Amino acid sequence: MKIAIFSNDKQKSRMFRRKLMRELRRLDIVVTNQDPDIVITVGGDGTLLSAFHRYAHQIDHIRFIGVHTGHLGFYTDWRDYELPELVEALANDSGQSVSYPLLDVVIQYFDQTKEHYIALNESTIRRVNKTMKTDVYIRSELFESFRGDGLCISTPTGSTAYSKSLGGAVLHPRLEALQMAEIASINNRLFRTLSSPIVIAPDEDITLRPDAQEDYILTIDSFTHRERPISQVTFRVAKERIHFARYRHMHFWDRVEDAFIGSKQAHSKRGPQA
Repeated sequence: MKIAIFSNDKQKSRMFRRKLMRELRRLDIVVTNQDPDIVITVGGDGTLLSAFHRYAHQIDHIRFIGVHTGHLGFYTDWRDYELPELVEALANDSGQSVSYPLLDVVIQYFDQTKEHYIALNESTIRRVNKTMKTDVYIRSELFESFRGDGLCISTPTGSTAYSKSLGGAVLHPRLEALQMAEIASINNRLFRTLSSPIVIAPDEDITLRPDAQEDYILTIDSFTHRERPISQVTFRVAKERIHFARYRHMHFWDRVEDAFIGSKQAHSKRGPQA
């Protein structure tokens, strides 16, 4: 088994990385960034997103493990003080995993060139200083003409990120679906959108055909693309999936509760009520 360790630059993360490397080498486990079987990220969700995009071309045979060294991590199952438990789990690894859907993004430019990406959380397209105008197609049929700041298309796991702040629903990752949420849409007597997040079935796709402008900002997770005038962008459920090593993978709704509500943790601190 070959393991890559991907960490942020914070002192706590660097210290954990050094200790983990020492323990893995003691067990004769190969630590390498080349063709790993497991990628361990040390930091938070941003660190895991960076690692995902670095190894996106190899995700069919990679499993990810997230170690949390900050305040909040939705994708991270381990804490930095659990090094002995993590090392023991790696030593007894039997290939167990859980997988989540990803977002497939195909960008077509006016010069007829195309680019293809996959996203773990979401992709957005928007304009900053002026109203964005785009026709929205679902399965090649015109659905609406959108006017507003932009649109966000997210995966089920990404439904807990930017999409949630836009009023989108939280989707369980076993639902292989996409969600589109509007960013400050314009709705009046002249212009009308559904003005509600929509969930797209796995055999459907969303295509956006914006007006010909050069100042669109397109994001893939936390990465921004401002290259050439965009002709259209198509979103669908990706054929690829992300795989997490499932040693003690937290149930999705427990993860949501812990990240956004925290009532269980507060209750445990209070102790049993009389």
